[in-house]
Amino acid sequence: MSAFRMYLRVVSQSLQPEEISKRLGAEPDESTSIGSRKRPQSPPRSHATWIRRVGAAEGCARPEDLESVVVGWGLDFAGSLGRLAESEEAVVSLEIVQEIRDLDDPQQKGIFLGADLLAWMGTARASLDIDQYIYHECGNESGSAVP
Repeated sequence: MSAFRMYLRVVSQSLQPEEISKRLGAEPDESTSIGSRKRPQSPPRSHATWIRRVGAAEGCARPEDLESVVVGWGLDFAGSLGRLAESEEAVVSLEIVQEIRDLDDPQQKGIFLGADLLAWMGTARASLDIDQYIYHECGNESGSAVP
């Protein structure tokens, strides 16, 4: 399992996923609609999410290995994201989730983002959100997570 996951997320309080897809000319890997519920007893969602996962051919991928996938989506797609963000009808972000399970493994540490990815993100008007979790044994607690 890779220590890193990456995905593109578009969030809107006024557009449903179908409208986001239409504006972007692309389909999501996953989405949630305004008004939908996580569970029947949950309150209705106040926003829609449109998510495209960044996958790699091999199982162990670092952020720099995933860059080519995002950049490969093209500048036309990035421009569509940028126009959607500029309309203020949605927020665009590139999400990186880092899970460190072995403190001695250098492949699980550090995040490097190249100039091509940063330029693509600028065109897409995308923010960067990094979530980091360190799993370690702490005293008698096994598998503890410290964000």
